[in-house]
Amino acid sequence: MNKKIFQGIMPALVTPFDRQGKLLRKTVEELTEWQLSKGVQGFYICGNTGEGTVLPEKTRMEMAEAVIDSVKGRGVVIDHVMAADFQQTLRLAKHAEQAGADAISSLAPTYFFKQSEDEIYEYYKALAEAVQIPLIAYVTPQMGEVNLPALAKRLLEIDNIIGFKFTRPSYFELFTLTQIHNGNINVLNGPDETLLCGLAMGADGGIGSTYNVMAEGFVSLYQNFRSGNWEAAQKDQFAISRVIEVMIRHDALNCGKLMLRMLGFDVGESAFPRKSYSPEEESAIQQELAEAGFFTHFAQDRQ
Repeated sequence: MNKKIFQGIMPALVTPFDRQGKLLRKTVEELTEWQLSKGVQGFYICGNTGEGTVLPEKTRMEMAEAVIDSVKGRGVVIDHVMAADFQQTLRLAKHAEQAGADAISSLAPTYFFKQSEDEIYEYYKALAEAVQIPLIAYVTPQMGEVNLPALAKRLLEIDNIIGFKFTRPSYFELFTLTQIHNGNINVLNGPDETLLCGLAMGADGGIGSTYNVMAEGFVSLYQNFRSGNWEAAQKDQFAISRVIEVMIRHDALNCGKLMLRMLGFDVGESAFPRKSYSPEEESAIQQELAEAGFFTHFAQDRQ
């Protein structure tokens, strides 16, 4: 089985909801249409950027249905289904499959508790067996000091586990993953600020939160890298990373929603207890973004 299924640029889509927690389906449609027009290959939903683990199960299911309906086969939809309660995780996974998602993904249970390599393996095995669609494991520093290549080899013996969303700091570790099973593994870069590093070390594409507001920049970076125009790809990465520096100073996820509101998308606020910015803070952030080149290089069609 060829496990290199997903490639290219896939925004980790924000979940738009109002103050009562109701999904804003119209905004979902607007966001997906806009980002598809920029050349993205699909969407990763209800992960950390999509605030999935703090949203009600019903809202997560509605988000999956809304994105799948809006995309209409023009891109892939990968639904992150991890929840603190494993039975809820299984319900979300089965719902994703029934709704037409192309794959599911999940953080390891170590995101909440420290667990052994064998326990992590059993978690993903049970989740994979619950559905027929592909499963992408989500690797973060919270997975701990596991022997990741050894764990990956075990997991890839399960037919529908195809690879990893890699959001850890070591690109040598990412490289070691890309060599497993003679390279028959799907590895997707997580850190937005170093996508070029991930591609250079063998990643098939990227999934990221700041893709929401700089999709064309990431698509350009990816295309320039694939065509061998390294200088242009580096220029893209540097422009992106200057904006990310500002976002990190102001809580990147919260700032991302603010930036989408600046661009005219009614995405609502972040889930409680994330703070709302004051008018003075918003003005200061907008000025910093302008100085970093955000409004010059990205989303000019929304100005």
